[in-house]
Amino acid sequence: MIEKNTGIKRLMFALVYSLQGLYAGIRYESAFRQEFILLLLLGVVSFFLDVTPAERLLMIASLVAVLIVEALNSAIECVVDRVSTDVHKLSGRAKDYGSLAVLLTLLLSAATWLMILLD
Repeated sequence: MIEKNTGIKRLMFALVYSLQGLYAGIRYESAFRQEFILLLLLGVVSFFLDVTPAERLLMIASLVAVLIVEALNSAIECVVDRVSTDVHKLSGRAKDYGSLAVLLTLLLSAATWLMILLD
């Protein structure tokens, strides 16, 4: 049986794995890298806007949601490519669903920013 880490040790390993995921996303995924830069830039910009703290949180959270979904999309693409790089309708569909999820999250983020800024 595999021994599992518990307590603080498990949290430390989880943090390391998460940081490895962030590094991999930035290094290997151009869309993730672009969205990460967008988060950094617009996150800073949000502090110069005349918005409430709750609105600022929503604006930044919507950008973080894009990164979350992009990370999941990249994970789907990695798994599909690990199984086979052959063209297959189910592989294409899985990647298309991931791409759709990213698009919908980007649209939601843009709508959030527009609604707050145009209010």
